Amino acid sequence: MKLRLVRARRGTLWVQQAFRVFFRQPLAFTALLFVFLFGASMLKVVPMVGGIVMLTLLPAVTLGFMIATHEARAERFPMPTVFVAPFRTDRARVKALLQMGLGYAVAGLLAMTLADWADGNAPSLQDAMQAGQAGGAVMDDPRFQRSLLLHLLLGAPVSLVFWHAPALIHWSGVSAGKAVFFSAVACWRNKGAFIVYALTWAGVVALFGVLSALVFSLLSMPQLIPLAAFPAGLMFTTVFYISLYFTFVDCFEVELPDMAAP
Repeated sequence: MKLRLVRARRGTLWVQQAFRVFFRQPLAFTALLFVFLFGASMLKVVPMVGGIVMLTLLPAVTLGFMIATHEARAERFPMPTVFVAPFRTDRARVKALLQMGLGYAVAGLLAMTLADWADGNAPSLQDAMQAGQAGGAVMDDPRFQRSLLLHLLLGAPVSLVFWHAPALIHWSGVSAGKAVFFSAVACWRNKGAFIVYALTWAGVVALFGVLSALVFSLLSMPQLIPLAAFPAGLMFTTVFYISLYFTFVDCFEVELPDMAAP
């Protein structure tokens, strides 16, 4: 395993590569996303423990999408078994993955708790929608915008610290502590590429918003914009998870096994 320093413009390439892989097998990757969402919804109904378990397993889920991307690049059809593949390795790697996942859950909960405490009684989009308030009205609320920005500012560092950790544990066999450390160093040393990566994603989402608003306005059917936003959101989420693979293989020189997921 060797750290690579990449140019800032590689951030855009990561997104482009992810879209190419997605459109190569869109149904397979969309099915994987629905499997993940179904599992997450099942865990959410479990009081207290469900949310913690979901956060703990989230790094393993992202690793599953990375394994699926590796399979797709090898012209193989990614199956839902990619989500259990991380737990079919040796005991040391499974233990490290769970330790790292628990650390991610604790850090994530602390960040969310701190953000909730700092933003006071700012309205959430979910609560407003449940109360029947228009989503657009909520998003125009300055308190909601500040709350969203605060959650992003506190959550982003946690995500970046753990960004490469699942893949480092799975493919390099390092301990949980080393994986988190190497992940943080890699993100910091390649911060230019990650900034461009984030800006590229922001541009993709903004471009879709502008184009969809323009098209449906010309058709005099602006009420259909939310209907178009839902499938687009699913696609962007899936492609984002695919792009994690390219951020990893670009930032680390690691020999990946050319074999199907168990």
